[in-house]
This record gives sequence, structure tokens and C-alpha cells, in this order.
Amino acid sequence: MPSFRSTRQCTVACLAVAICFSNVAQGASSSAERDGSLAPLALRSALQAAWQQHPRFRVTEAELSAANARRDAAGQPLYNPELEFNSNKEGPDRTSTAGVSLTLDLSGKRRARSEAAESRVDQAVAEARVRRREFARQWFNGWADLLTATQRVGIGERRMALVTRFATLADKQYSADDISGLERDLAALARDEAQVQQSQLESERSDAEARFRAVGGAGDTVTATVLPTDTLPEPTATAADIEQLPDWQVAHAAASAAEREVVVARRNRIADPTLGVNGGRIDYGSFSDNVIGVTLRVPLFVRNSYGAEVIAAQAEADAAEAESERVTLELSTENRRVIESYAISRTAWDRWQSSRGTDVDRRADLLERLWREGELSTADYLLQLKQTLDTALAGAELEARVWRNYTDYLAAIGQLERWSGLEATP
Repeated sequence: MPSFRSTRQCTVACLAVAICFSNVAQGASSSAERDGSLAPLALRSALQAAWQQHPRFRVTEAELSAANARRDAAGQPLYNPELEFNSNKEGPDRTSTAGVSLTLDLSGKRRARSEAAESRVDQAVAEARVRRREFARQWFNGWADLLTATQRVGIGERRMALVTRFATLADKQYSADDISGLERDLAALARDEAQVQQSQLESERSDAEARFRAVGGAGDTVTATVLPTDTLPEPTATAADIEQLPDWQVAHAAASAAEREVVVARRNRIADPTLGVNGGRIDYGSFSDNVIGVTLRVPLFVRNSYGAEVIAAQAEADAAEAESERVTLELSTENRRVIESYAISRTAWDRWQSSRGTDVDRRADLLERLWREGELSTADYLLQLKQTLDTALAGAELEARVWRNYTDYLAAIGQLERWSGLEATP
């Protein structure tokens, strides 16, 4: 029997190994977040919670359950046995029989229907992936738009503080006869205009928050997380594997299911015979005897040959195949467009960040100093300050566009579900 000491040492060693593996996993996750291959943990957790609480999640689960149930139903035998009892009495004669019959699926209808239902399950699984991906795309786009609107409100508040302070200074300068009344009024007009623009920015933030909440988002997610735009990777120049995208898989599964429905329609044109066995007793007055019989019934498809169903199924299969080709073509084109759009917006963002003109505080301090020293007129000061703040507002919008393009880029190369943490969810 092992000693208490050895058991304790083994337990401590197991705990150390578990902690080591946990630290390694956390380190791998942090590294993946830094290189942009995974979204920040706070965003992934928020997105997963939003997805599992959203009605689309229940729709997805219900449709997957329905597809699986239809597949199970299609795999069941087509026909159940039938029991038959017959009793007939004519005068002193009496006949009583009992029998059982079963229609035989000799043409393979069950197998054909099961294969068609299996394709429909593949289609439902691919459609679930599309639904998850589109939810993640809308969620991240809504998050980026709300964060951008929040940043723009912050820039607007900075603008309000600057122009209000400038209007106050202008009043003092006017009282000291250093500027004219026209310049003082110009500063006051700039303050009033900033107030109107600030109300517009706050309205835009309210609209963005409403759109974000419509996809299960919450405002605290935005305030608690900063856009790590600098960690976004360079776009790859290679085209994605179209066959790995859920859109292609949906179209391909639909085409495959339509082809198998043609087989089902053709098999339905074959009549299935019904075989029956019965036995009983016949009484003829004082004489009685046992009887056994075998019956065979075969439907005759003379009034309806079910040929129109085959023609319709074949036409639907042709349409599904054409739709699959269209989806393949559009995915190839969209893939190239999205890669180019992401590359362009990311390059523009890098240039914007490296520009010295985007430093609002530095520019504002410099402009105020030049105005105080008389090297800038009030009109020039307000014009250049407006240009500086407009550049900051445009930068916030550019950052959101980078994230929207990056989300579209991940969707186009089939990595959005993995990046957002929805890959393992239903």
C-alpha cells in the first residue's frame, strides 16, 4: 500500500503539471491575441454570451434538430405490417380468417430517401455556420461602430472644451481691446456650432448603441475593451479555399440533396408489392376445415405514372447546380475584393497613425500659442482647429472601417468563427 507521503508527492506533482499546462495554454492564447489570430478574450466571451442568448441561436439549434430528426425518419422502414381479420357467415356456413401483410421496399426507396436527408443535414450544418458567421460579423461591426461613435463623442467633448475655452479667452481679449468685436463673435459662433455638432455626435452614438444591442451587445463591452488595431495582421495575398467556406458548402449540399431527390422521385415510380399470409377456419354445416392463403398485390401506375415528379425534381437539381456555380463565382470575386479593401484601409490607417498632424493636443496647444502671439488671426485659428478636429474624427471612422474590413476579410477566408470563438458552438 502506498504511503501517505508518496500519495501527497504524487498529488503535488499532478497539480504542478496541471498548472504548467494551464499556463502554457494561457500563454498560447495570449500570443494568439497579440498576433491577431484570435480576438481579445473579453470580446470573445462577450460574443459567445450574446450568441447563446440571441434568438438566432435557438433558431439554429431548432433547425439542426429538425434536420437530424428528418434524417432519422428517412432511415426508418417505409412500410409497417398490417393485420387483417375477416369473419363471414352465410346461413349455416361460417368463415373466419386472420392474416398479416407487408409492403416490400424492393426498389431501395428507403436508402434513397435516407441519402437525400443526409445531404439536407449537411446543408443545415453549413447554414448554421453561415448564421453564426453573419452574427459574428454583425456583432463585431456593431461593436466597432459603437466604439467609434463613443470615440467621436470624446473628440467632440474635447472640441467643446477647446472652443469654449477659446471663447472665454476671446471675451477677455476683447475686454482688453486686443481683438475686435467681430473676432469675439466669431469665437462665440464657433462655440455654438460645436454644441450643435456635439448633439449630433451623441445622437449617432445612441443609434450605434441601439444597433449593437439588437445583436445582443452591451455598452459595457465597448467601454471595457480598446480596439487593438495595431495587432491586426497583414492580409494574405493567396486566395481562400472556396470549398471550406460555409456559403459554398450550403450551395453544394443543396445541389447534392437535389440530385438525390431525383433518385427518390425515380424510385417512387417503381411499384412496391404487398405480400400477405392469412389462415383461418371454414365451417360448412357439420363439416369444417382449416385454410391457409398467400396474397400478392402490386399497384398498377396506369392512371398516374409519377413522371411529372421526376421532371420537376430534375429541374430543381439543375437549378441547384447552377446556383452552386453562381455561389462559387461570387465567392471567388468577393474574396479578391475583400482582401484588397482590407489592405487599402490598413495602409491608410498606418499612414494616419504616423502623421504628426493627427496629434490633437499638440496641434491645439501650438495654434493657441500662435494666436496669443498674434501670428494667427481668430478666423485662421478656428479654421485650423476645425481641420485638426475633423481629422481626428475621420481617424476614428477610419479605425472602425479597418475593423469592418478585417471582419469581412476573416469571413471571406473562413477564419471569422475561429477568430471570434464561435467555432465550437452549435
